[in-house]
Amino acid sequence: MSVSLQKGQKVSLSKENAGLSRVIVGLGWDEVEQKRKGFFAPKPQPIDCDAFALLLTNGKLAGKEDIVYFGNLRHLSDAVQHMGDNLTGAGEGDDEQIVIELNLVPPKYDRIILAVNIYEASQRKQHFGMIQNAFIRLVDARNNNEMCIYNLTENYSGQTALLFGEVYRYQGEWKFNAVGQGTTDNSIGDFARRYL
Repeated sequence: MSVSLQKGQKVSLSKENAGLSRVIVGLGWDEVEQKRKGFFAPKPQPIDCDAFALLLTNGKLAGKEDIVYFGNLRHLSDAVQHMGDNLTGAGEGDDEQIVIELNLVPPKYDRIILAVNIYEASQRKQHFGMIQNAFIRLVDARNNNEMCIYNLTENYSGQTALLFGEVYRYQGEWKFNAVGQGTTDNSIGDFARRYL
């Protein structure tokens, strides 16, 4: 049974799902329909949202090899894999997925940040106020059962990156924290620098 989370709510993944080893993190969003600013104005560019994961050690990012995104689809440990870039966010269900093999996460990593940024947001004058129906959900890959979902309902106008949530290890147990925090970082690299 799926649990619907609120901002800041934490839930145990491994306690309720004995033997859990592989988690599919589904991230989704819809673009708010943009209106042309005049007959001769160019058609608005589609918003290209990019999901990514940061593997942290004691809350810090050790290096760029610990960032999993469209340009680095698989972590060296094989514990985290990005399933590919969706350039438009069109369609139903998950727009992008990140798979976490919990048993393969090296012990030095205690937290995996799951976030999304808008590609070239400042150049394209785009922000998360132009996005609706954003969510993150965690699915048990053994049976495709959704364990929890967090629908981000706040107004993130002016924000160009969004920390959806984090999977973390606590006293031998894997948990998920629904964060929903926006930033004005213009790239994955800018966002990642927060954790150096």
